[in-house]
Amino acid sequence: MSTAAAPQTDSSPAILPILAVVAGIATFSAMDATIKGAGLAVGVYTALLLRNLFGTLLTLPLWLMAGRPLPSRAVLKVHALRAAITSAMAALFFYGLVRIPMAEGIAISFVSPIIALYFAALLLGETIRPRAVAASLLGILGVLVIAAGRFGSGAYSEQAIEGTAAILLSAVFYAINLVLQRKQALLARPVEIAQFQNLLVTLIFLAFSPWLAVMPDRHSLLLVLAGAALATAALLFLSWGYARAETQVLLPIEYTGFLWAALLGWLMFAEPLDLATVAGAILIVIGCWTGARNAKVES
Repeated sequence: MSTAAAPQTDSSPAILPILAVVAGIATFSAMDATIKGAGLAVGVYTALLLRNLFGTLLTLPLWLMAGRPLPSRAVLKVHALRAAITSAMAALFFYGLVRIPMAEGIAISFVSPIIALYFAALLLGETIRPRAVAASLLGILGVLVIAAGRFGSGAYSEQAIEGTAAILLSAVFYAINLVLQRKQALLARPVEIAQFQNLLVTLIFLAFSPWLAVMPDRHSLLLVLAGAALATAALLFLSWGYARAETQVLLPIEYTGFLWAALLGWLMFAEPLDLATVAGAILIVIGCWTGARNAKVES
């Protein structure tokens, strides 16, 4: 049975979708920190497998209380496509994040909303304004500033280069994910999205378990459980928000994640924040605001 979301004709204030996405980014940033901690202890694969498994179990009661909504075949294809994109994105992102500081990793990943402007035009038919070109150039410049700061200080080890490359590739997948998130939110309700997203990603990771899974310790299990709860909450917040506002309106909010990453990286991993990372992040944020100005909110 199809569970397409009701037409967006409610009278919710335009600020509510924005606040929902702000909350989603904050909780996702906290999840990044917990999964980085678990990834350092038991490996990225095991941390991600358990996070999505726990997430599936956490969302199951919500799904049951919502009447066990099942997607149509067409909607299930969207769920499956986003799950595949998310799996690749997450594996690359956390592979990189355990190799470089959180703030730096998040700052580099910020190019994804700018890339998403082009994917939104391709997949959703949204119009790309001329500002998107300027936004892209600023985003690229910001990444170069961050990289130059590393190279200039002599702090770019082989491991850090691998981490940076992985996060840049992850950013491409994340850009597609952002656009699919908007499409998915228009087709299904948040609880259905959360349940099937967690379940399908878990199944994808399970396929590799005979070769990559390791037994976690108690501390790592607690970190992953916290990460699963945070990821589930973030998915619900973001699904609700993206169903009620245009992609271009919500993309700038992605950049609030830098502040959380810097704070959590400092608190949990004693990671310093250098000037080049801040400067590069500012350039990318300006690029995002340049590309997303004057967009409309659907309320």
